[in-house]
Amino acid sequence: MLLRHLVLRQRCVGRLALTNVELILMEISNIERLLLVVGALAAATFYEGGCELALAQTSGSETGSVFRDCPNCPEMVVLPKGNFMMGSSQEETDREIEAASSSDKLFIQKSALTEKPQHDVTINSRFALAKFPITRNQFAAFVEETGYAQAPGCILYSLQYHVSPQADWRQPGFHQTDLDPAVCVSWQDAKAYVGWLNKKSTSSSASTDHGPYRLPTEAEWEYAARGGTHTARWWGDSIGRLNAPCARCGSKWDQKQTAPVGSFQPNPFGLYDLLGNVSQWTEDCWNESYIRAPVDGGPWTTGNCDRRVGRGASWTAFPWLVRSAARSGYSRENRYDYVGFRVAKTL
Repeated sequence: MLLRHLVLRQRCVGRLALTNVELILMEISNIERLLLVVGALAAATFYEGGCELALAQTSGSETGSVFRDCPNCPEMVVLPKGNFMMGSSQEETDREIEAASSSDKLFIQKSALTEKPQHDVTINSRFALAKFPITRNQFAAFVEETGYAQAPGCILYSLQYHVSPQADWRQPGFHQTDLDPAVCVSWQDAKAYVGWLNKKSTSSSASTDHGPYRLPTEAEWEYAARGGTHTARWWGDSIGRLNAPCARCGSKWDQKQTAPVGSFQPNPFGLYDLLGNVSQWTEDCWNESYIRAPVDGGPWTTGNCDRRVGRGASWTAFPWLVRSAARSGYSRENRYDYVGFRVAKTL
């Protein structure tokens, strides 16, 4: 199985040096070598034009592996189980207040209360998370295949927030490429997309919310965003420059529009655009603090369920919001030109 996976990678993505295959082949007999290589090469060519699917069969359950369940499905990264400290410390809050402008200090202080108390969370099993936020192209494939229609209207940002009755995911108020994250999608739109993925992956006759694909829980999202780090952002405590598109963050997209996904470096888990670019829907109901929050990585299904938790901040956000612990609550029925989503998959 290991050799099959290595040869698949060599043929499909060219990431394996030939010497690595040779080292493995040195440990087996000539006849075994021939049989294994023939089998592995056959596996790599079995699905014409679909090496990613063949790779998924060999590595989809391995931590750190990347797979895709269909040509229009999002790339998924397998994340390890583990535990982490969720929320922000008072030290982090004080540091952000000190770095902020005087007009923002009180707002930061109040907002930080929603990130407390810090608490230990255990992710009990591996799961997969989309490598990128869902793109316009991926959302368009869902709409085209299902005929899904959403009512027009989206909350737009242009130094101030206002409702545009005509705006939607196709026309969010600024130009996007097919690789930009889909925005002007509500929590309910995101759930409909999830249902479509489940229908495709399970060959069900009807879309469902009960398949392996789902929105990530808030705890899973923060666990993934941190990528095993303990700093305010996965790249460090300070915002720096050119780490994400957000207000005064050094990119050409700052406070103007979304950036194509993958325009910035990935975090240690190999995930892109977790901080900045678009805020992302999670499954959880909104609560004003972490008092009585789940500690097992599961969704928080009580509280204000008309509002859902958004994570990651966006191209509109000031640096103090672009942190792994920062959280916001959005009406699940509203659409915003700075909110998108990514999906999770139960393994």
